[in-house]
Amino acid sequence: MPTRERRAFPLVPRRRRTGLPFGDLPGRRRGAGSEVIAHRPYEPGDPVSAIDWAATARLSAVTGSDAFVIRSKAADEAPRVALVLDRRPGMALYPTGLPWFAKRDALREATASIVISAEAARADIAALDFGDGDGDEAWWLPPGRRNRAWQIEERDRIAPFDAPDDALERSLAFLGRRRANLPAGSFVFVLSDFLAPPATESLLDAVGHGWDVVPVILQDPLWERSFPAVAGVGVPVADPRRDGATLVRLRRSRATALRDEHEERYAQLLALFTSLGLHPVVIESSDPVDIDNAFGAWAEERRRLQWAR
Repeated sequence: MPTRERRAFPLVPRRRRTGLPFGDLPGRRRGAGSEVIAHRPYEPGDPVSAIDWAATARLSAVTGSDAFVIRSKAADEAPRVALVLDRRPGMALYPTGLPWFAKRDALREATASIVISAEAARADIAALDFGDGDGDEAWWLPPGRRNRAWQIEERDRIAPFDAPDDALERSLAFLGRRRANLPAGSFVFVLSDFLAPPATESLLDAVGHGWDVVPVILQDPLWERSFPAVAGVGVPVADPRRDGATLVRLRRSRATALRDEHEERYAQLLALFTSLGLHPVVIESSDPVDIDNAFGAWAEERRRLQWAR
């Protein structure tokens, strides 16, 4: 991952549940955690530090005898984080230095932000892409902690952008066959421009597995989420599967139609995610500071929604 100092964001689950490991991730079993979930009678061998003295005093007053009460807590559990990386040819358009949104750079920087944050939460990290374009062959890094940042950075350095158009559907199906590696509650960050979105059924299956699916939308806000008024101006149009670009002059009616089409496409994408209860992160810059801020805003919004329930 990039060597510059980055700001980790908290991995806030979609729904607040019992137990708050590392400040955010819920535990599902009793143990040495941070959140009290129940009380029980004292048993020989229990640590004195676990005694709830206020509850003990109340119960002793009622019973007329010494009746010690112990606090039971939810265990703190590290999360699992999986990254689904879209390496279709369109995700590699526009090298650094051109005045357009460099999605390849944004993909790398967003991946770095997630990995740094997962490491801060002591999470097991997995990653997946179909960038080699070899049919059903995927590059798969199973969940673990050791050397994950280095391995993902090395993959980004050498990985081609030859994934098929249905790469996201293939990726979610691939993870579905490996649910033993990704139990319910695992974060699945899907990084893509979503110009070729997965079928709704694929997203429903992922949500049905109990995963916390987080779409990370990497779209140019001017050319893909909308379209500028460029009537009569030569516009370079690139084919993601070919080198170079073709200069095209658009009529005003065509530019307006493209704007309406792109804005409607983006609105439908957000509506799809909303209907599934998914909270996307919207990335529109490859600057690391902007990307860290976008993930930080996502985490704060999730906290707000948790406490609003």
